[in-house]
Amino acid sequence: MALYITEECTYCGACEPECPTNAISAGSEIYVIDAASCNECAGFADSPACVAVCPAECIVQG
Repeated sequence: MALYITEECTYCGACEPECPTNAISAGSEIYVIDAASCNECAGFADSPACVAVCPAECIVQG
C-alpha cells in the first residue's frame, strides 16, 4: 500500500531526496506521492525513509 502526504505538509522538501523510487514530487502546495511508484521502501529500508525524515509527521498510510 502506498503512503500519502496530508495537508499538514510544510513543503520543506526533506522527503523527496529520501525516496528510492522517486515517487515523491512537489505539488502546488504540498509534496505528493505517486501511489503507483511508492512501495514503502520495500527492498531498500526496514521502514519508509520519507516518514523518518518528515518534521511535520504528515506522511501516513493511504
